[in-house]
Amino acid sequence: MSSIAGKIGCTAETLRKWVRPAERDAGQRPGATSEERDRIKALERQVGELRQTNEILRKASAYCAMAELDRRAKP
Repeated sequence: MSSIAGKIGCTAETLRKWVRPAERDAGQRPGATSEERDRIKALERQVGELRQTNEILRKASAYCAMAELDRRAKP
């Protein structure tokens, strides 16, 4: 890789960072493809948003339940 990197004007590390993902995408190396990694990131982001939404709904539900109890307790 270092001899090829010198010929195309980049470092061996840069070339390695290009070649490894390309090999995974082509099925020549084990591991998640670029498309799969992008999908995983999107799903993780969505899970985080859903957890945040659930927490907000849980707090709102508890608040409404307490308000209902207070309303019923007052004559």
